[in-house]
Amino acid sequence: MADLKQMKGVSERDRKMIADAETLLGPEPSSMGAIKNLFWGRLREEMYLPYPDVAKDRPEETAECDRLLAELEEYLRNEHPAIEIDQEQYIPEWVLRKLFDMGVFGLTIPKEYGGLGMGITSYNRVLEMIGRYCCSTAVVVSAHQSIGCKAIMLFGTEEQKEKWLPKIAKEWLSAFCLSEPNVGCDAGGQETTIELSEDGEHYIVNGEKKWATSAAISGLFTVMGKQTMPDGKQRVTAVVCTPDMEGIDIYSKNRAKCGIRGTWQARIRFKDVKVPKSHLLHKEGKGLNVALSCLNFGRCTLSAGMLGGAVTARDQALKWSRTRYQFQRPLSDFELVKLRLARMSALTYAMDAVLYMTTGMLDRHDEDIMLETAACKVFCSEMGWRVVNDAVQVMGGEAFMTENEIERILRDSRINTVVEGANEVMQSFIFAYGGKQLAEKLLGMKEAVEKREFSGALLKAAIPVGKEVYLGMRPRSPVISKLHQSLIPHGRRVCGYISELTYQFKKVSKRLDAAIIERQAVQARFADAAMWIHAWLCTLSKLDHQLRRGASGVEFERDRKAALHFFDLAELEIQNCFRGLYENADDSMLEAAEAAIAYSDTQPAERFIIPEKTPTDALGKGRRVDQRYIPQFGGTGLSVAGGTGREGMEETIAHTHDQR
Repeated sequence: MADLKQMKGVSERDRKMIADAETLLGPEPSSMGAIKNLFWGRLREEMYLPYPDVAKDRPEETAECDRLLAELEEYLRNEHPAIEIDQEQYIPEWVLRKLFDMGVFGLTIPKEYGGLGMGITSYNRVLEMIGRYCCSTAVVVSAHQSIGCKAIMLFGTEEQKEKWLPKIAKEWLSAFCLSEPNVGCDAGGQETTIELSEDGEHYIVNGEKKWATSAAISGLFTVMGKQTMPDGKQRVTAVVCTPDMEGIDIYSKNRAKCGIRGTWQARIRFKDVKVPKSHLLHKEGKGLNVALSCLNFGRCTLSAGMLGGAVTARDQALKWSRTRYQFQRPLSDFELVKLRLARMSALTYAMDAVLYMTTGMLDRHDEDIMLETAACKVFCSEMGWRVVNDAVQVMGGEAFMTENEIERILRDSRINTVVEGANEVMQSFIFAYGGKQLAEKLLGMKEAVEKREFSGALLKAAIPVGKEVYLGMRPRSPVISKLHQSLIPHGRRVCGYISELTYQFKKVSKRLDAAIIERQAVQARFADAAMWIHAWLCTLSKLDHQLRRGASGVEFERDRKAALHFFDLAELEIQNCFRGLYENADDSMLEAAEAAIAYSDTQPAERFIIPEKTPTDALGKGRRVDQRYIPQFGGTGLSVAGGTGREGMEETIAHTHDQR
């Protein structure tokens, strides 16, 4: 197969970026997932239909999860101090203990290690429930199980599991140390080093980590760093550290922030930390495989928490629209309010469909799900933000009042488009790996034609592509054969857009050639079109499932009409994506951006906040912010009181209050 890195016109910088991505992600699975097939104009119907049904597949687990959800909601509704957590910027120890006792922090840990042993769908149902009441708590639970200890569950040895998982299920929080001052979405750019000691008995860790959720109150954390391999190249390795190891300096427990204020993100320095070889996770040089595997789960739980917050905002705004009167009429009488109410219902229904389709794929161990989890994260974070924004508009000024709690959901929601892979990065990722295998096939055909290496196989493959690219002939649309009778027309509609996606991908790839690798605005339109098609298929499958179960009543009618409205919204969005490939403001956008950049370069760094680590000459020259009125969370230093890491937490909060 042809190699995109060798494509004529690709810059050296882009060649290296593609090579780095290929190295980090490893070889592609032999069986392409649902979204990759969409780029080929194919529909793997068995991946969408029937809709995943955990109640049918795991009835005992579902019953146990239902029992836990009932107990959890009773607690969240009547005892959980969500406002205190947000206002005071910490989660009290008694809350963490309560959740440990319920089994929430050990929900996916196997029963033989003290957990509840539930699947990914059940876990996300719990995260959604917590997200309805307190996004800060949802993030702490998610960070603990989706990334904090997930590496041990997925890649740990039996000895490691027996040693750590019982503590993690019942007592310790866990954390994930990947981001650094110079490392965000570029996960492969680790500056922390993990090298073997001279005697070969330990790994020596040096470097700095930030944004490590709960690290200051955890008993264990997974740490990523670069290791020099026998071939002289550096690759990422993952090890497990505990906070009592000599040389670990948690110099900041937390920083005050806009949303998810009850979560703590630590800053940690590692100075010649000796980590036993038995703490290696997976294999040397395979740390990015560990990290990326964990992020697949984190992107779902982020989506679950966002769905929970969006559902609460939707329901509150709906009730407000029925009880708030203006001009002698309830707000819900006005068509522009109805527009928002309908959109909130449609988007939350689709978010639910996408999330639990994705968790179903994870539960059944689909081989290739990296694009599906990325699309889940982008879709739920973007649509969730739209829902909460609509709720604010419906409730007006009262939505801004702290006591009405919508403003907290608004603040908590915004970070979701940034973390677990910024959505812009995810869009390029979906485009690149959605179309990579197809693009390499097209490139191979092009190179064979240029070299006049004709064969029967080449002609068989090239003629249909030529009809599309040169004659404008769309390929035949796939067919969904197993839909409920009433949904067949909607199935035909979405299948038409699957055909259009592959047609436009081939046509635009030919037009832009190598330039498409740098045209991220174009990439985003393809990624968004694929994401909306995927969401449409998930929503179609969920509604099909409800219809086949004989669902009825006012709640189902709400769902049915919400789904039908979503199909129309998705169609408009997909059409806009395709139209934007030809009708756009990209040229003037690029010129305006370059002019703005040129102006910014004339402004002195002293007027602005500058990244703490920057390769530019602005390093250390940025504006200093007066932090006297910003709560500060001092570090634990080089010593930690106990195994849970939480000893002394209350004293930190008391000290912060004294500073105020």
